[in-house]
Amino acid sequence: MKKIQKNSLTTLLAVLIIFIMYNYFQQESGQYIVKTVIDGDTIELNDGEKVRYIGVDAPEFQSSKKNAEPFAEEAFQANRKMVENRKVKLEFDVEQRDQYGRLLAYVYTEDGIMVNEWLVANGYAKTVVFPPNVRYVDRFKLLEQEAQKQKIGLWGE
Repeated sequence: MKKIQKNSLTTLLAVLIIFIMYNYFQQESGQYIVKTVIDGDTIELNDGEKVRYIGVDAPEFQSSKKNAEPFAEEAFQANRKMVENRKVKLEFDVEQRDQYGRLLAYVYTEDGIMVNEWLVANGYAKTVVFPPNVRYVDRFKLLEQEAQKQKIGLWGE
């Protein structure tokens, strides 16, 4: 009986070590797993870190201070379909955290699509500029103008 308990404990310890090493190497390689999508421009990683997408502003859900903005649910669902429970890579700019302690990043899917850019191009988010994190602002602005011209998403009638 004690031998079975010892084997079970050894197995459990080995699994725990593998899990910890896997998470460490995922983060070291710049890959993270999205635990949940909070809204159209914010996610939570498996390690509990919240990540706010740089350069974009998606409509917000209802809060105690204001009503839900139009297209908030659509932006949330689009973001969810792209990243929830999936691996992503993060690219940082000059400032890595905002005033709320969230990571600020350009987020990429496993197949290399920049989520920030995709949300703007498909009318799920607007371009927003918070210097000094402005690496892709010109690209985002051009994509936003095109989405407006095409009446896509937020810009639809």
